[in-house]
Amino acid sequence: MTSDTNTRSGQCHCGAVRFRVALSDGFTSIRRCSCSYCRMRGAVVAMAETGGIDILQGGEALTSYRFHIGTAQHFFCSHCGIYTHHQRRSDQHLYAVNVACLDGISPFDFPEVPVMDGINHTSDTGKPTRRAGTLRFFPAS
Repeated sequence: MTSDTNTRSGQCHCGAVRFRVALSDGFTSIRRCSCSYCRMRGAVVAMAETGGIDILQGGEALTSYRFHIGTAQHFFCSHCGIYTHHQRRSDQHLYAVNVACLDGISPFDFPEVPVMDGINHTSDTGKPTRRAGTLRFFPAS
């Protein structure tokens, strides 16, 4: 795991699944994705390397979903349905973690979130990952 400042605890909504994660670069790499699944899910994610996620409780409650070519594995709680993390398609050594599941963190803590072009995924096109846009949050005054 990385430094303690990048180590966070988290859980699903009902608390059945609890985990600790070492974020690879803190919240520097937060993002959303425009692919069909991520677009519907709407999560903001941060990155962790393989071995950077420790399931502390409820591993048996986690279930997974794969689509398209079946490379990315998306994990969620079988009780409350909350997506906790997924193994990335473009880099199987990285996991994306739902920041909303991290204790004390909200997706609304980030005024700008890059949105990556998952519709034209680099694994399909052979081209570098493209940024599709930016999601902005403006708190009400």
